[in-house]
Amino acid sequence: MSKTYMKPTRINLKNDPEFDENWVDKLISEDPSIVGLGDFELVDKQRTQPNAGRLDLLLRDPESKRRYEIELQLGRTDPSHIVRCIEYWDIERKRYPQYDHCAVLIAEDITSRFLNVISLFNGTLPFIAIQMQALRIGEYVTLVFTTVMDELTRGFVDEDESVGTTTDRAYWENKATKDTVKLMDNLLVKFGQFDSKLSPNYLKHYIGIKRNGIVGNFVRFTPTIARLNLVLKLSRTDETDKIIKDEGFDLMKFDQKWGEYTLRLTQEDVKNKDDTLSKLSESAYRQYYGTWLYTESNTPIWLSVTN
Repeated sequence: MSKTYMKPTRINLKNDPEFDENWVDKLISEDPSIVGLGDFELVDKQRTQPNAGRLDLLLRDPESKRRYEIELQLGRTDPSHIVRCIEYWDIERKRYPQYDHCAVLIAEDITSRFLNVISLFNGTLPFIAIQMQALRIGEYVTLVFTTVMDELTRGFVDEDESVGTTTDRAYWENKATKDTVKLMDNLLVKFGQFDSKLSPNYLKHYIGIKRNGIVGNFVRFTPTIARLNLVLKLSRTDETDKIIKDEGFDLMKFDQKWGEYTLRLTQEDVKNKDDTLSKLSESAYRQYYGTWLYTESNTPIWLSVTN
């Protein structure tokens, strides 16, 4: 096997007459996966923004439906591109609040000054910075994308949640509606069939679960004005995917990192499919507490939590 090495030559796209931003835009549009974010789909390009300019690229994750607002910049990062990237992200998330959104800046030269500035509010808003290099190798030209700053994902405090901001039922009824909070009540009644010691834990960003006063978030609720978002802490399986698909649930996303399904539930879902929702939640409950006994034939038997 030949092991011939050829040293690549870097191309400065900003000053190159042949390869420009339109060329980069076209390559990403035809194959968004080259950016390295995932096997995403193109939603739009050069998307006109109200009272602003044009968003270079809008991508989405076909699985979670999350959208990524991408601003391309040849050359070195500058404040105007940073502001524009955040502005377009803000416009899109307000126009389409039913989706999660993430701002992405792709530039040839991402300076340390930029990273220092953007890191100040990374975590407050979802932001990804990707450095792009154009390389010539013989007669070929390729693009290399390197994520230099990833989105800061904040987890849930869970068992140490007492340090979080505690609210009450009235807070959520005012933030959402009494009807959608009531949907949570209906599900908790069903949960009582497999554990009567569960109760809601009202926090600022979601409603968790306590068992005998101890946090145990095998599920979480986020009531909205029109729906109830249910998060199930449950490993992904073909069987669970099939149940969700067959029942016609609106799967908002599956978070691979945290192992969580997020379902957007309507009143009809809770009313007519409460048995299925209870079974899914019980599976999450059993996985969370994980108390199983294996017989001699290696058949698992669930041992109920007694404390």
